[in-house]
Formats: sequence, C-alpha cells, structure tokens
Amino acid sequence: MPKPAPAKSLFSPEYDAFLALLRKARTEAGLTQTEAAERLGHPQSFVSKCESGERRVDVVELLLFCRAYKADPSKFFKALVSAVSKAA
Repeated sequence: MPKPAPAKSLFSPEYDAFLALLRKARTEAGLTQTEAAERLGHPQSFVSKCESGERRVDVVELLLFCRAYKADPSKFFKALVSAVSKAA
C-alpha cells in the first residue's frame, strides 16, 4: 500500500516563513499565547489563529505584535526578507 502524501501547506512558502517568524518572536519574548493575547487586548484564540494562519495578519497588526513582544519591527522584516529569499 502506498504511503500517503505529506500534508501540503495551505499557504505559500513565504507566508509559512512569516508564520514561523511570528511564533518565534513570541517565544523569544518568553510569552505564552495567553500572555501575548493579554498584551494585545485580545483572547488567546486570536493569537492562535494568527500564528496558525487561520487569520491573516496585516502590517498594522504586525506592528502591534512587535510592540507587544518588544521586538524591533525592522529586524522582523529583515528576518522575513531573508526567510522568504530562502523559501523561494
């Protein structure tokens, strides 16, 4: 019997890279999803949906995530450009 094909991402490799960086920024800040949500003024499910890609994150929201994580947005974008270059 043949093995099932590996699950494909619903997203582009570039958006997958973005999601990975978003999760990494939170974990590097030492925050759980619940703690991050409290800082953002949203329920934990908001952070979960954003990190899983169920909900798309716009650039303004990304800036709010960076602020909540005390992360430099320019460093985030630089890492994203690098990750996208590797994914392409």
